[in-house]
Amino acid sequence: MAASSISSGALVTLQELNPSSPIFKQGASFRVTGKLQEYNFEAALAVIVDGNVSLKIDTQHLNINLRSGSMYQFIGELHIEPNNEAIIKARVGRNVDGLDINLYHQSLQLLRKFEAEQINSRTS
Repeated sequence: MAASSISSGALVTLQELNPSSPIFKQGASFRVTGKLQEYNFEAALAVIVDGNVSLKIDTQHLNINLRSGSMYQFIGELHIEPNNEAIIKARVGRNVDGLDINLYHQSLQLLRKFEAEQINSRTS
C-alpha cells in the first residue's frame, strides 16, 4: 500500500505568487497569509490581501468562521485557472489576528537568508 504524502506548505508572500515566478506551479503546496477582504459564503470563496496584492482562497473543505478585516493564514494547493488566475484550495485555515505582518515578512526574509547560507556552506 503506497502512502500518500501531504506537503507542509511552503511559506510564501502573496507578492511571490505570480505567473512569472518559478514557484507558480499547478498543485504546489503553499502557506499564505493576508487580511480577509471579502468572502462569498455560497461559493466558499475568500479573497485575502497583503499590500496591493490579492489572492482567492477556496474554503469549501474548511470549517472556519471568517470575518472581513481579520488576518488569516491558509495552507493548501495552488490551482491555476486558464487565465493564469491563482486560487489556493485550502485544507487548513486559521485566524492570525494580532500577527505583525511587517515582522512576519522580516522573519521570512531572515529564514530564507539562513537557509541560503546553510546550502552555500554545504556546497563549499
